Amino acid sequence: MIDFAVPNGTVCPASLNMKRICSIYKSPRKNEMYLYVDRSEALTRVPEALLTAFGAPVHAFDLVLTPERNLAREDIAKVLENIEKQGFHLQMPPGEEEYIEHLPEELLRMNDPI
Repeated sequence: MIDFAVPNGTVCPASLNMKRICSIYKSPRKNEMYLYVDRSEALTRVPEALLTAFGAPVHAFDLVLTPERNLAREDIAKVLENIEKQGFHLQMPPGEEEYIEHLPEELLRMNDPI
């Protein structure tokens, strides 16, 4: 099998060059924390300790993942690799700095002294 590159330039093993239907679950405990799993396996490969810390997973949506797909905050190659190797991918919430970086300039200046 031949390795391939995804849009961000990361080279992936050829075994990950496939469509994968994933279920994405959100955490009821931590805003913007998500678990990506293969839909056919559901949560069977997610460690019990992670599920305990994550809270009872709430199904958010299903998504077809391919190496060519772009995700807003995650590296698609890493997501596919983690699902293949460990059965899940955990997306952590962005840091506070990331929230600030994405705010429009006019909102960032609202509390500035005149």
